[in-house]
Amino acid sequence: MFDTNENDPISPAMRALLEVFSTELSEVKFPDVDAEVLEEAASRVRAQAEAVAKAQAALEAARQVLAEGQDALVQKGQRALAYARVFAEEDAELSTKLEAISLPRAGRKVARADGGVVAEAPAQGDESAPKRRGRPPKSRPSAPLFAEGSAPEAVAAALESAETAPVAARSAAA
Repeated sequence: MFDTNENDPISPAMRALLEVFSTELSEVKFPDVDAEVLEEAASRVRAQAEAVAKAQAALEAARQVLAEGQDALVQKGQRALAYARVFAEEDAELSTKLEAISLPRAGRKVARADGGVVAEAPAQGDESAPKRRGRPPKSRPSAPLFAEGSAPEAVAAALESAETAPVAARSAAA
């Protein structure tokens, strides 16, 4: 796991020292320190770093399971609170107690393209929200529906006067 130099838990200076002891000083033995002792210590450090990486992965998985459990509890709690509020409509004291309880909103689960699940969808106005797809909505004209002088009342009055005007003209002609 830590074979590449960038992920190696052993510093570049220590790797250089190990290289020197494995090549030029391979036959030299100092008290309690030689190439073999250094390689064993380096091997233990790499194994410990791998154990740490596995523990971190297990911790992350446990945190994910905890978050999912908490989310499920919140969803069930919200449902129970809603049922209890309906049940307590006739009981003012119980209704007051229930109204004082405010549960957090559960995060929505959103599927990702790679098959994973994201905990919560971004809000509509959020800058990090993905760009909306599809055709933009048609723009609404800002002019009023009825032009000035053609309000519904004015149109109705004009229709009435147009209907009565020919009748008045016919009766005057007769």
